Amino acid sequence: MLKTKKLVIFGDSAFAEIAFEYFQNDSIYEVVGFCVEENFFTRNMLFGLPVIKESELTKTFPSCDHEAFVAITYVQLNRLRSRIANHLKILGYKLASYISSQSFVWPNVKIGEHCFIFEDNTVQPFVQIGSNVILWSGNHIGHHSQIADNCFISSHVVISGFCLIGKNSFLGVNSTISNNVVIGDDNWIGPASLITKSTENDLIYNSEPAEQSKVSAKKFFKIKDSSL
Repeated sequence: MLKTKKLVIFGDSAFAEIAFEYFQNDSIYEVVGFCVEENFFTRNMLFGLPVIKESELTKTFPSCDHEAFVAITYVQLNRLRSRIANHLKILGYKLASYISSQSFVWPNVKIGEHCFIFEDNTVQPFVQIGSNVILWSGNHIGHHSQIADNCFISSHVVISGFCLIGKNSFLGVNSTISNNVVIGDDNWIGPASLITKSTENDLIYNSEPAEQSKVSAKKFFKIKDSSL
């Protein structure tokens, strides 16, 4: 893919490494370096590219010819990513988005700025996605649903039709939201949770974890020779 824009990634964590791979191999962006806050500066290079302190950002990668992406997950219910993104905008940087070429996004879907949509996401007609939203891989976002700003949707989440996901919320792996449900702001929906009714703001939902059986796997399957 032809590279027409230069990108600096804010962060050098695992997500920053992943973002580098996707932007570099499946976008119009050429990643030219990484940036971290002063207190988190631990190395000078990553993937052969410079890692700089935040105080050096505007001089090393000026906003006139560089865009930025904040590679931070759901820390503080997405507030850390939001705070840094807003700070970069004040400094004059345009915030980049990534939409995987392996995702399915219907043409009339509306997407805000600074979003990251991984592969195998299905985003159906009339969906609206706010700014600073991350959709990890393999989710289903049903028709006419809305995801507000600063949300993190992890993998294999089902958001059914006509739903509203409140700002700053997190939806865990394999969670399911039924039709016409409103998820309040600042909700933490744990892995494998099923939400069938609308929720208030500032709530945590957790599903029951799997229980260990009192019978071992080998005994249950009548395996006598443990060497095989």
